[in-house]
Amino acid sequence: MTEDVRAAILDLALERGRGRSLCPSEVAKALAADWRPLMPLVRAMAAEMPEIEATQRGLPVDPLTAKGPIRLRLR
Repeated sequence: MTEDVRAAILDLALERGRGRSLCPSEVAKALAADWRPLMPLVRAMAAEMPEIEATQRGLPVDPLTAKGPIRLRLR
């Protein structure tokens, strides 16, 4: 499942393009109908991907420690 999550993050980020972001829930929803349990895994995989940056209110954050909604984008 972790490789599926990594691939989905990268695919959606590339589809969105540079300068645009996506919600981690979009990744989870692309992978499962019952998507909420996947959210911690999506954040964890995003934290490990050097090509992905997590933001909150437009500022870089650690997806593992950020409280509240975050966005993901290509670095």
